[in-house]
Amino acid sequence: MAQRETTTRHHLIIKKLRSTRATFQEIANYLSLESEIQGRNFNTSLRTFQRDMDEIGTVYGIYIKYNRSGKYYHIEDGFEPEVNDRLFEAFDVYNALKVNEHNQQHILLEKRQAQGTQHLLGLLHAIRNRVQVSFAYQKYYHDLVSPRTVDPLVLKEFKYRWYLIARDTYDDHVKVYALDRMADLEILTVKSPKDPNVDIEQMMKHCFGIIIPNDEKPQNIVLSFTPFQGKYIKSLPLHDTQKILVDNDKELRINLYVYPTYDFKMEILSYGDTVKVIEPKQLAKELKDTYSKALKRY
Repeated sequence: MAQRETTTRHHLIIKKLRSTRATFQEIANYLSLESEIQGRNFNTSLRTFQRDMDEIGTVYGIYIKYNRSGKYYHIEDGFEPEVNDRLFEAFDVYNALKVNEHNQQHILLEKRQAQGTQHLLGLLHAIRNRVQVSFAYQKYYHDLVSPRTVDPLVLKEFKYRWYLIARDTYDDHVKVYALDRMADLEILTVKSPKDPNVDIEQMMKHCFGIIIPNDEKPQNIVLSFTPFQGKYIKSLPLHDTQKILVDNDKELRINLYVYPTYDFKMEILSYGDTVKVIEPKQLAKELKDTYSKALKRY
């Protein structure tokens, strides 16, 4: 019972500081009120609260700092907004699953799970310390397993899968490797170049997924969604470049500036008859041909 109350107290402290900075007394008062509401003991002393701060940082990677001049506590904003959001998302899911052991019967988890996540820590270590890694790699369309040695640059998540963007030492080209197709990962002692001279963020800026075109240029793509589907597109944009052109009772029309790569086309096809490609005409023709071929399979 004590451990469950400690975990819940951690959750309440983070919940309080996610919404606003607060003095210790304000935090203590909040915990006292929650104790009355929930009929449990979340009351804390300054010493216990300081121990909670250390545990929250160690367990969840969420760090609480004290501002001496203002005499208040706040959550350290040391990451990009999307990283902070994912940290809090992971924390919320963790608590939903762990605070109450009976929650398992009330939560249906996604059956699909990302493969290759066991490589994440090792690759992240290599990226931070600028050392090369080697691994055996097998492409889905090729039976041959090939050895690779690369300078790891960035890890990227896309649709339940994790990918490594790295420079292949064989031909000095930047490539994308799926972690679920790696085996025998080894962290080497060979140093990667100090200045990789590769701006991955800029390189991926107009990519929809993980395919990086070589010499192509991004295009203005105009899509028209049904009003109902448009609500989902507004709440979860397809891409950072998404701009709304028309939003009425007939359609949601948006503009994207992206590469029309294979993964982007598959995404558009997944919306079926709720979307229509307005521009470019070539993309509309390609998707129309794909639909025609799909019909012939039935």
